[in-house]
Amino acid sequence: MPLHKSAEKRLRQSERRNARNRARKKELKVLVKNMQKLIDTRADKAEVEVAYRSAVQKLDRLGVKNYIHANKASRKKSQLTRLLNSYGKAE
Repeated sequence: MPLHKSAEKRLRQSERRNARNRARKKELKVLVKNMQKLIDTRADKAEVEVAYRSAVQKLDRLGVKNYIHANKASRKKSQLTRLLNSYGKAE
């Protein structure tokens, strides 16, 4: 337990920030999983592209704001793009 007022405040701030970070990362995971689920169920390519755009948009935002490392965001975008491109060719 914190012994000083400032340490108590830092603990409160840390808990709030931790919850916010987890929520944003969870949103990203949900978007990526939705895209994967659409691909697995052989959904229409237009639906997959909409899911792709929302996932990439979230990746860009989290990378710029340092919720995830910029290189990780770039790598995930590349993986999703390859997945989308291969989905188009598979049909």
